Amino acid sequence: MRPTIAAAVLALSLTAASGAYAQDAVAGKTTFAGRCAACHQVEAAKSGPMAPSLKGVFGRKIASLTDFNYSDALKAKTGKWTAAELDTYLASPLKYAPGTKMFMAITDAADRANVIAYLKTVK
Repeated sequence: MRPTIAAAVLALSLTAASGAYAQDAVAGKTTFAGRCAACHQVEAAKSGPMAPSLKGVFGRKIASLTDFNYSDALKAKTGKWTAAELDTYLASPLKYAPGTKMFMAITDAADRANVIAYLKTVK
């Protein structure tokens, strides 16, 4: 295979394997540090005064930590934090749960995919 064809095949296989964007947990950790860590932490299960802990968030019931006072809008949500739920929420928290306390969005789809990949690793 010529190098350009091999690169195209690799890019297509990564896209097919992981949705529209290849997920990179290392890049997600960097994005998280720059955009999320001012309010959220992932090292300890205890929530902070500004936001709930995101340690173990992937697969956790939405608005379920007892040490954080979630908005009524988020408490009304059912289900668990899956990749799809996190993607929708992070794209527009105020649209996902009008009245939520979180106002910061991650509008870039690749950045969201990377942050979600990172959140899957913080258990």
